[in-house]
Amino acid sequence: MRFENATPEDVLSRIFGFSSFRGFQAEAVASAMRGEDALVLMPTGGGKSVCYQIPALCRPGMGLVISPLIALMDDQVAALRQLGVNAAALHSELEADELARIRSDLNRGALEILYISPERLLSPGTSAWLSRQRLSIIAVDEAHCISAWGHEFRPEYRALANLPEIFPGVPRMALTATADPRTREDILQALGMVDSKQLTASFHRPNLYIFVRPKTSEIRQLTEALANRGDGASIVYCGSRNKTERIAKSLRDKGFTALPFHAGLSPQEKRAILTRFRSGEPIVIVATIAFGMGIDRPDVRCVVHLDMPSSPEAYYQQIGRAGRDGQRADTVLLYGGEDMARARYWLEQSNAPDSEKRVMQQRLESMIAFTETTGCRTQALLACFGENFPTPCSHCDNCLSPISVFDGTEAAQKVLSAVYRTNQRFGAVHLTTVLRGKMTEAVERHAHQHLSVFGVGRDRSEAWWRGIIRQLIARGALRMSGEHNTLGLSPEVARPILRGEEKVMLREDPIATLRTGAALNTARAEQDDLPEEARPRFDVLRAWRLSEAREQEIPPYIIFHDVVLREIAKEFPTTLEHLGRIRGVGGSKLERYGDAVLAALRQI
Repeated sequence: MRFENATPEDVLSRIFGFSSFRGFQAEAVASAMRGEDALVLMPTGGGKSVCYQIPALCRPGMGLVISPLIALMDDQVAALRQLGVNAAALHSELEADELARIRSDLNRGALEILYISPERLLSPGTSAWLSRQRLSIIAVDEAHCISAWGHEFRPEYRALANLPEIFPGVPRMALTATADPRTREDILQALGMVDSKQLTASFHRPNLYIFVRPKTSEIRQLTEALANRGDGASIVYCGSRNKTERIAKSLRDKGFTALPFHAGLSPQEKRAILTRFRSGEPIVIVATIAFGMGIDRPDVRCVVHLDMPSSPEAYYQQIGRAGRDGQRADTVLLYGGEDMARARYWLEQSNAPDSEKRVMQQRLESMIAFTETTGCRTQALLACFGENFPTPCSHCDNCLSPISVFDGTEAAQKVLSAVYRTNQRFGAVHLTTVLRGKMTEAVERHAHQHLSVFGVGRDRSEAWWRGIIRQLIARGALRMSGEHNTLGLSPEVARPILRGEEKVMLREDPIATLRTGAALNTARAEQDDLPEEARPRFDVLRAWRLSEAREQEIPPYIIFHDVVLREIAKEFPTTLEHLGRIRGVGGSKLERYGDAVLAALRQI
């Protein structure tokens, strides 16, 4: 291999165009260079791939990267080829001539990094064939997939425990962006790496702005969030296939370019949507969690959840798909009492073993507590990963607009009493009507106007009482059941409140919209850090990049990220030497694109 005699620092500079490592990258690379196994936990956008790519190039042999998705592998390979690295991916969608080329390169020892799925790797023919190759490192990417506790568990990953038998003496590196302590322990156990080094960077993503709102008008709240997305992409997560179709249509009716994505689509449909998403088009993908790993587009400016995720781990993985370029991105979670009650109900109905249900219950309750917290959301979220973040983050809604709390004991008693006196047979809409003293056909039919609780809450709005009900569901004092979302009491939690034995502090729900409260930023606003004279240069560079990407049939960000183009626009280099000193412009890209970039800049 042509980099074997180079130091990691040389390769980082010459190939990747960076003058120094970030965070734990240097330690992870050094560990692999010594032939040691390691578990590397870094947030999305933290530069995990460099941790294994550089040892793969500097150590004798070929790097083998186990990755779960074809799209993810293809993006990584395209990016490495842009850097002048001979990389390839073995998967089921390869054309015959590409497969023949890969086999030829392997047989000649010319391939430097090979990406492969766990299923393909562990098939008898492939594993036997690759076992005859000299390997520099084995990287297990998205390693949370190997854990039964991971949010995207894949049973086939468990067979990776056999890697030391197939490839003895080859250092392994497991990498993931999200794993709580239980998941980390399971990863190490499953891979037989219990004594391996663990390198854990802070999970804090200071460029992610976190907003959480109770659901009021779902479509209105969603369009408010998406209206600020600028020229980047957005992802909207929904809990069901039908909902993705419905929401995507509603957004299209409002003028958004929105497409649904879920497991029910054909492979051809999925590929077409992914191609549009990767093209750099300002598009909204409305998706189930089927649209997950493999999303490498750096300029996702907004991620919205219309249904509450099952755990903080799943939530953080999903919002981590925003802002991979390090620029500001906004995340919005809309939730309601129905979400909480439904999740608890389905967990109760699960056939999972009791030990597994207990863990799932803990994670669900942590997610519910996160939605209702009045403190810093980032601190609450990072605590789920065992990280004690010392100060409020200043980039979540609770930090930007601190939440007030009030003694809600009397309000809680009124709600619980109304549920009890209506025989625990009605939902939130009817109960709110009773509390506010509104005469409706249902109230008259059931004679609820004669109840002592009728009209005791007429001084408050419907939205206010719905907020009290939601918070009582979150506390576990109310449960919801049936297709009509009937509310009932949870006696062990509700009884002390009704008796006045427990004080209930509740949060004042924010009434500001997502635009006019702690206002969401836009991608265009990120350009405000550009001097006025640099903006035309940035626009010209983006236009050149798009044209080049279309010609090569690759995503534009594979050529240069926006962050690099901004630096070029600011620096305004006039020589190749000057351009080559800009972070992110390595030797191969300078050779390939340097003259074209300088020519584009001369158009201004």
